[in-house]
Amino acid sequence: MILSSATKRPKIHSSAYVAPTATISGDVTIGAESAVLHGAVITAEGAPVSIGAHTVVMENAVLRASGGSVLQYPLSVGDRCIVGPHAYVAGATIGNGCFVAGGARVFNGAKLEDGSGVALQGVVHVKARVEAGASVPMLHIAYGDPATIAPPERAREIHAAVDFYADVFNLEPGDDVPARAAETYAKFLRKTHAQDTALEEHRNVKPVPRRRSGEEPPPTQATQVDKVVDVMMLELEEMEARRRQAIKRQKGG
Repeated sequence: MILSSATKRPKIHSSAYVAPTATISGDVTIGAESAVLHGAVITAEGAPVSIGAHTVVMENAVLRASGGSVLQYPLSVGDRCIVGPHAYVAGATIGNGCFVAGGARVFNGAKLEDGSGVALQGVVHVKARVEAGASVPMLHIAYGDPATIAPPERAREIHAAVDFYADVFNLEPGDDVPARAAETYAKFLRKTHAQDTALEEHRNVKPVPRRRSGEEPPPTQATQVDKVVDVMMLELEEMEARRRQAIKRQKGG
């Protein structure tokens, strides 16, 4: 489903593939020859989403940007990346050639530099920066700038060190901060999506095979060329026959 949101509509390159059951909403740009598979959700809520060329967003992944009057978290995914099934990427910057495995989480303000990755169910916490070529192992947590990689048993300690609600929702700490975050976010979402409109589906186009110089065309293409040549030859023969008949009529007259 392709949706306009808050007067913004997706811009999807004509060569990109979008599965019929994927959802693309709002100020989303998808680059050339990328693919968005079934059940994936890509949504811009107050900030834009940009996905580069030759990038794959796999089944049931969620990619989102968010932004209000105070905080802005656009989402940028570079060229030649893979975002695995059931991954969650929110308001982050993903460089070129990155791999976000299935079930991984990358949170607001985080950055994956070129060629870095997050393994199965790994977490890149708020505002963490994973350096180029580095990898977050399975189930591990990256936090800080540059990122420190910690095992899952340190999750409680890391959570205490990261002010999630202040960084993401701009809320002061307190016992009721989760409830205040829910109330604030619900109001924001109602306003943002109040006038969403379904648009025409993206028309997927079969890619044209690339051929090297001097390489023979594929059989189907060769057959089509042969048919065109045959038709042209018939037309030329008919034209020559008409020309000869016209010459005979002139001589006879």
